[in-house]
Formats: sequence, C-alpha cells, structure tokens
Amino acid sequence: MAEQTPPDGSDDAMDATQARIASEALLIDVDGYEGPLDLLLTLARTQKVDLRKISVLALAEQYLSFVDRAKTLRIELAADYLVMAAWLAFLKSRLLLPADPQEDGPSGEELAAHLAFQLERLEAMRRAAAKLMARDQLGRDFFARGVSEDTGVKKTVVYKATVLDLMQAYARLKTKDSFAPLHYAERDSVLTMEQALERMKSLMGHALEWSDLSQFLPDGWSDDPKKRRSATAASFAAALELVKNGSLEIRQSDTFAPIQLRKKEV
Repeated sequence: MAEQTPPDGSDDAMDATQARIASEALLIDVDGYEGPLDLLLTLARTQKVDLRKISVLALAEQYLSFVDRAKTLRIELAADYLVMAAWLAFLKSRLLLPADPQEDGPSGEELAAHLAFQLERLEAMRRAAAKLMARDQLGRDFFARGVSEDTGVKKTVVYKATVLDLMQAYARLKTKDSFAPLHYAERDSVLTMEQALERMKSLMGHALEWSDLSQFLPDGWSDDPKKRRSATAASFAAALELVKNGSLEIRQSDTFAPIQLRKKEV
C-alpha cells in the first residue's frame, strides 16, 4: 500500500499552531523549584558551609544571576520569584551601605539572620520529609506475621418499651389521619374573611339573642368538612373584628363549648 503524503503546507500549519500554543502557555516552573525559598536553599548549599554562616551577599548575587538567566522560562510570570529578587536586592543594599541611626525597623544583619533561620528550618523540614518517605512500608518492604484474623460484630437488641409506650405508639398511628393539616387545592371553595365579614354585618341586625357561631355559616358549607372548617375560621375572625369595633358581643361558657354571638346593645 502506498504511503499517503499530507497536502502541502499542512506540516507548517501544525508547527505554527503548536508554536502559538507553546508561546501562550503559562510557565511558572523554574527548574523544578516550588518556590523562591527552595531556590535560595539550593544556592546556599553550593557554599558548603553551615546555613547560619552563609554569605548573604553571595547568595543574593547568585539568586539575581539565576533570575537573569531564567528569562527564557518567562520568569516574569512567577511573581514570587521577582518579589524575592527585589527583597534580596534591598537586603544587599542594607548590608553594603552604612546603617542610618534614625531609620526604624530591623537592620540588614537582623534580616540576614532571619533569612538564614528560614533556610535552616526549610532544610530541617526537607530532612524530616525524606526520612518519612524512606521508611519501610507495610506490604512492600515488610509484611505482617500470619494471616489476618477476621473479626465480627454481634449485636443483641434489647427492647425496653413498656405497655404505656406501646399504647401511645398505637394511638399515634390510629389518630394521625384525624389531625392531618388542612390543605386546600385551587378548585376547593374557601371563604375569605372579607366575605365572612360582609355576611356577619348583614345578619347581626337580627341577632338580638345569643346564637351559636355555626348558625352564621353559609348555607351548604356545614356538609363538607373542609368547607366547614374554612367557613368557621373565617366567621370567627370576622366576629373578632366586629367585637373590636364594638358592634358585637361574644362569649363561651366553657372550654370547647360552642361560641355564641349577639348584637351589642347601644
């Protein structure tokens, strides 16, 4: 089978696309360093002295030289490295120039000592992490003795319910439908308070004696439980409004006794 050759210009277009994608990529990796402090630690190790005795001036020069060489990696996108470079340049100037006695803040020597302490602490953390990662792992470098034992959990359920608890549970199950919340669909008729108030005003002129609230419900509303509850609630709210206005009297002889109404005598 003959090998098919791509049309002219396809390779150039693909190379141009890859070059454009590579130029737009965000490169913040600087030789594998996770941050400027890691780079400083590596540069400080090249002095082969105790971290507390490193030359901060030489360290600053090495760092600034590294940043200058790393321009090909678009180091301008790594803000942390540029901030550290500016701070090292400032520290270098504080160490080289005479100290101003009127200037507040730490001196150059104090800043250099603090930087050396940070590098020493980072070195200690790296050593501790290396020791942890080099430890033998169970199942790879060493194995447990024998066969692992299977453990099981046996549960014993003890019922402590009394006869009263059983009776209360049975009563709740039998009566839960009797005390269900009242829900009205859009098709159901609902008596509003305004309608009940107009009806009460028209009927109160003839109510000279005490009469039950149920007698003021609209005709036919007492047959349907949902309509009866709606009409009773609206009529009671309307009666309270008339009592507030001083045109109606209301009473109830006992708890859960019928509510009675009559026109207030002037």
